[in-house]
Amino acid sequence: MSDFLPTGIQLTYLVAASLFILGLKKLGSPATARNGNVVAAVGMLLAIVATMLDQHVLNYEMILLGLAIGSGIGAIAAYKVQMTEMPQMVGLLNGLGGAASALVAVAEFWRLLDSGAPVPLDVNISMLLDVLIGGVTFTGSFLAFAKLQGLISGSPITFPFQQPFNLLLLGAYIAGSAYLIITPDSLPIFLAVVAVSLVLGVMFVIPIGGGDMPVVISLLNSLSGVAASAAGFVVMNNMLIIAGALVGASGLILTEIMCKAMNRSLFSVLFSAFGTGSATGGAASGGATDQTVRSIDPEEGAMMLGYARSVVIVPGYGMAVAQAQHSVRELTDQLERMGVDVKYAIHPVAGRMPGHMNVLLAEANVPYTQLYDMEDINPQFEQADVALVIGANDVVNPAARTDVNSPIFGMPILEVDRAKQTIVIKRGMSTGFAGVDNELFYKDKTTMLFGSAKDMVAKLVSEVKQL
Repeated sequence: MSDFLPTGIQLTYLVAASLFILGLKKLGSPATARNGNVVAAVGMLLAIVATMLDQHVLNYEMILLGLAIGSGIGAIAAYKVQMTEMPQMVGLLNGLGGAASALVAVAEFWRLLDSGAPVPLDVNISMLLDVLIGGVTFTGSFLAFAKLQGLISGSPITFPFQQPFNLLLLGAYIAGSAYLIITPDSLPIFLAVVAVSLVLGVMFVIPIGGGDMPVVISLLNSLSGVAASAAGFVVMNNMLIIAGALVGASGLILTEIMCKAMNRSLFSVLFSAFGTGSATGGAASGGATDQTVRSIDPEEGAMMLGYARSVVIVPGYGMAVAQAQHSVRELTDQLERMGVDVKYAIHPVAGRMPGHMNVLLAEANVPYTQLYDMEDINPQFEQADVALVIGANDVVNPAARTDVNSPIFGMPILEVDRAKQTIVIKRGMSTGFAGVDNELFYKDKTTMLFGSAKDMVAKLVSEVKQL
């Protein structure tokens, strides 16, 4: 039995890793995403059980207590969090993952310091990398949470000589690490590099605007995986290495996809201090231009929708904030009863995290077959009688296609301006996260329906029923 146990643990790890990969694959489609989440969760359960059977794990009472407390907190938080606050939740989880990985390195350093045993070079380097990546992920993720939650300004925070200061901090970390490689038993230096890593996380996120937070959260998710993988090298656990590598790679791929969706490089996202970070404010006026807009009431909007043959609905963050997804589904059902063909156009970076709109619409039981990615729906807008934009802004701004001087020029957008008519539901004429005026609002084929997304959609439903 004693000879079989180590082999059985490693085989269980192999099965768990396979389930992780299968789960990630299934997460790529709305039709299989829920099943994929379950598959990955089963893999994690197997990994935990196998680790608890490892001979190095001795204090089962403390582990079970930690599992009970953590599971309870996680279940309550997941149950109570609003879907609009899911990006903040993801940010917190990224931060806690980075902190857990960094604490593994701190604990291992403390154990080796107490034992007086020599520290192998590879373990020492792994600990230092783990502290750096985990510390940056921890404080960076919590700062991203604070920006998204509105606890601090979502606008970029910059100051003179910011980048040289960051380079100085990084240089200090490298110098401290070099000293620890030569003298691995220096506790003050080790604590100093831990503190520097935490400050670096703050400095990493503060110059990034709120509009870029989805990209930052994806990148921090990737870093939390890399930190977990480094922790695996510290304690020589194959499961941690594999799982961390999977999270790191998938997070980096998602980050790259989102950067392409905004036509911006990752370097630009991290260092250009782009955007205002706020999509609030503004009244039903012409904003910063002298152009005029045409506004309608819900009765006129209902007539345009009810007598259309095809309608494309474009959800945005405004819909998420207003929690209007259920009203949108009711509107869709009513239009379909009248013979209208209804589709949903989903932009990759609509909302505040990847897949935000998909999750919200799934919560309202919108069939995933009605959801179309940007590449699939754009060629269909010219045949659409009405495009109904609900709380979206930058992702439908034609300036990205026509104005070479616009900061969002080249960004792939949903081409709603090609539809025969466009209705935009919006509280006012405020700009989006990019801080630029939207040309769509002033086009001849565009009409504005001013008000809360939930209220206006509910009124549209009521009016459509009377047609």
